[in-house]
Amino acid sequence: MSSRYRSGTGDPGPGTRERRMRWPVLSRTGELLVLAVPALALVLVAGVQRRHAFTPSLAPVSTAEAAQPTAASRVPGPGSRVLRVCADPNNLPFSNAKGEGFENRLAELVARELKAEVRYTWHAQRRGFVRETLRAGACDLVMGVPSSFELVLPTRPYYRSTYVFVQRRDGPGARPRVRSFDDAALKRLRVGVQFIGDDYANTPPAHALAQRGIVQNVVGFSVYGDYSQPNPPARILDALAADSIDVAIVWGPLAGWYARRVSRTPLTVTPVSPQVDVPFLPFVFDMSMGVRRDAPGLKAEVEDVLARRHAAVERILDDYGVPRVAMARRASPRTEGGR
Repeated sequence: MSSRYRSGTGDPGPGTRERRMRWPVLSRTGELLVLAVPALALVLVAGVQRRHAFTPSLAPVSTAEAAQPTAASRVPGPGSRVLRVCADPNNLPFSNAKGEGFENRLAELVARELKAEVRYTWHAQRRGFVRETLRAGACDLVMGVPSSFELVLPTRPYYRSTYVFVQRRDGPGARPRVRSFDDAALKRLRVGVQFIGDDYANTPPAHALAQRGIVQNVVGFSVYGDYSQPNPPARILDALAADSIDVAIVWGPLAGWYARRVSRTPLTVTPVSPQVDVPFLPFVFDMSMGVRRDAPGLKAEVEDVLARRHAAVERILDDYGVPRVAMARRASPRTEGGR
């Protein structure tokens, strides 16, 4: 079955256009973020397409590199250890060149524990981000990747998040509250979803809607957006706050941050249901830090920091409103409480 959706204000091209939605090619493995959710943070959660699964991308990715030093990328003193981190300079809530994202704060936390200084390689997150940064030897660590991402050596997950429905708390479109892809209201509300890149590859929410025949009232926004503007993936939520759409379906960390720190319009954030759609389309993803595949020693060090400073990591995620889904925790003999 084919379907169509309208391109909204996130469309990189002029005017309003309709594009055919593509169904997932489950046999293809590739980067679609490193983006969001949609993970890397929307490109690595709208996603990494894997055999039998989608892994979201948590942020939009571009190909240009920014080289301006910031307070967060201090030059280390003589003999100091350097932790080289690849990050997007324009992708809140994950990272920016001012060091204001939660991944910036996590990088500083890890560096302090390793008695190191952070040195950033700035690169917009788009397809090829990991290949052109971490795998090219430009850095040692990426702060947020899906735990199943094969191009890196992932640490144990440090959080699990989900796609969410975001609606205005009051006014038109605020009711009924959407909680499931099967809610009848989705057939009549103006629904915003994100797509990835100029070829309009679809995120998991777009596929879930198409499978239910919900297409005519769906508005598409590019995860990449206009990189000359701050934090391009947030345009879909700007449209929601401006009453251009009634509900946005986005990766949780983007929504939680926007609702807590950016929007002057009160918003509600509701985890999507089901967590896994048929035949196998997950909306919940474990997130890890990604280390070079030839650096297992660094992976062990980072995992030790994440275990010992678990409470500090949770506080940082709370501060940015990152919605989390419970995951099984591995017992660790060294925790902050026992230091």
